[in-house]
Amino acid sequence: MKMADVAITNFTNPYPAMNGVTKQKISYKRADGVDLTGDLYLPKGYNKEKDGPLPVFIWAYPREFNNAADAAQIRGSKDRFPTIGWGSPIFFVTQGFAVLDNAEMPIVSTDPSKKPNDNFLDQLRLNAEAAINNLSDMGVGDRKRVAVGGHSYGAFMTANLLAHTNLFKAGIARSGAYNRTLTPFGFQAEDRTFWEAPALYSSMSPFNYADKIKTPLLLIHGDSDDNQGTFPINSERLYAAIKGNGGTVRFVFLPYEAHSYRGKENLLHMLWEQNEWLKKYVK
Repeated sequence: MKMADVAITNFTNPYPAMNGVTKQKISYKRADGVDLTGDLYLPKGYNKEKDGPLPVFIWAYPREFNNAADAAQIRGSKDRFPTIGWGSPIFFVTQGFAVLDNAEMPIVSTDPSKKPNDNFLDQLRLNAEAAINNLSDMGVGDRKRVAVGGHSYGAFMTANLLAHTNLFKAGIARSGAYNRTLTPFGFQAEDRTFWEAPALYSSMSPFNYADKIKTPLLLIHGDSDDNQGTFPINSERLYAAIKGNGGTVRFVFLPYEAHSYRGKENLLHMLWEQNEWLKKYVK
């Protein structure tokens, strides 16, 4: 006798305002065959055939891996309620965006004799192109209206993508590091010092390519950032460099905030700044 499935739990959605928003775990490949995933959120009532492709907001945080198999592991589940933290990009699905959260941006060592960051910029571009192409192929994302954003190392990623690609209409970078010479003894999983690999530190610093950043960039930073790798001078100097080279940039200092933000007034202001930026340059 075949037994029917029986639900044994009944959890209430902690965010009732998100009822009707659809979430799916999508899988796709980048050009070199590495498998990628992301959490795609689509607005309540969205109909692809009727409404057409949406403006897109991609949020990500790069991670280094020693092989493609590790990079391809699936993280998270489509069956969990959306978890909305203070810095979440998911808010913007309520504003008509297709949101790709946790978009995988792996930096993979493809040669045993080399380290992941030896071709950081090329892999970053491959990751971004794969995400945009997949959303466009699905018919839900407009490749001509895509924004990218991230916090901390995700902000560093964002600035590099704007400096080295023309894939995006706007970027949002929060509490990032943009000049790797300010972290000369290593960063993330990079254990080579500046003096061991000066060319690497130079090529990975978006500050050095500030004259190439013409895509509108919103910089946000806590004025009391206590993370040793992301002191506020990073955003101050990148802002001045982009502005001085004629780029479109806005810099917002959040008072009394550390590397993560906590004050209700600051969080509301941060969301307002992000929303205005996306409306102006993407939507």
